Amino acid sequence: MLLLAILPWWLDLPLLVACVPALLWRGGPLQAQAWLLRRALRWGLPGLLLAILRVFGADALAWLLTLLAALAGFSLLVLLENWLDRGRRREPSPSAADEWPELAMAPIGPAATIIELQPPRWRPLEGGLVDPLGGELHGCDEAVLLADGSRLYGVEPCCDFAGDGRWLVFPVAKHRGVLLLDRRHDRRHRLRGWQLAGWHEGQPWLSRDEERMPLAISHVLGRDEDD
Repeated sequence: MLLLAILPWWLDLPLLVACVPALLWRGGPLQAQAWLLRRALRWGLPGLLLAILRVFGADALAWLLTLLAALAGFSLLVLLENWLDRGRRREPSPSAADEWPELAMAPIGPAATIIELQPPRWRPLEGGLVDPLGGELHGCDEAVLLADGSRLYGVEPCCDFAGDGRWLVFPVAKHRGVLLLDRRHDRRHRLRGWQLAGWHEGQPWLSRDEERMPLAISHVLGRDEDD
């Protein structure tokens, strides 16, 4: 960088440009020193900018030209780095590398930690549905009528519930999330962006989409409770 800062900029520029075809030439004589050429580009570009600033002075125009050259130079350098690394295998992160069933079956932890979810079974409410806790659920007038006489608005006319009836789940209209009724504690949780992935031991498990690992309701309510 110091050498290029001392040399004239019209000599620095051809030196840096010459490194580019040497890097792009696969199997070339300098391919073994590719790491050295890449480092020369990274450190040589600031030297070129200092040489430009030294020649044109420190007035406003010189600073403007230097900043424009820096913007163009570093943008091209980033594009070159991405192009050279396009075929390199990247190590995936453990959270995003595998699908959640593979993570669940991975040989880590005891076998008791393997969770198999019972898929949701959405039941329509147009003709009425027997509530596990007694009474019936009905869908009417763009609302859902619960067994206790209260109404829910903004949900689809279908539901799913746990075997003991504690949890009652409704999809929010326009696929914007789910509404969960915890009838043991008389609480309602409207969770935007979540969907019911399944059931395990009477507890709902939720996920953002089919490609992400589902989370138990206790984990979701711990950080994403909306209502």
